[in-house]
Amino acid sequence: MHIVYPAVVSALLFSIGVYGVLARRNTILVLMSVELMLNAVNLNLVAFDVWLGDRLHSGQVLTLFVIVIAAAEVGLGLAIVLALFRNRRTVELDGLRDLAEPGDDAAEPASPAAVAPGDAANSGPVSGEDAGNGGPVSGEDAAAIRGEGAGSRQGGRA
Repeated sequence: MHIVYPAVVSALLFSIGVYGVLARRNTILVLMSVELMLNAVNLNLVAFDVWLGDRLHSGQVLTLFVIVIAAAEVGLGLAIVLALFRNRRTVELDGLRDLAEPGDDAAEPASPAAVAPGDAANSGPVSGEDAGNGGPVSGEDAAAIRGEGAGSRQGGRA
């Protein structure tokens, strides 16, 4: 048996798997591409085992171990994908880049372009020490915390 044929098929399978890992954005398709790469390695192991005429068939035994480990990897990977889908409602890799919890947009400060200068209502959140509960504070509450409240202004005039 010529070793060239299985080696070419294995290289083709591995290349398709690498393309799938790099180009796809769906986590399930990325897992399938990783499995395709592992199967290309398995094909190489069996082909070289037959080509070398190994009496112990160590390439075939190693292939069986790789198949068992790949099955465990698929089970664990799909469980992680399922948990991510339940939490994030997406399995796209681009949607999983953020470390923040889904729906936690209130904790992000407003961009400087969106806040008009001198606009107290859009001054952004106040730190957790000043706000008491760590959440965003309205403009009036932030002014009161800084000591610029209505009571301090009127107290000086009266």
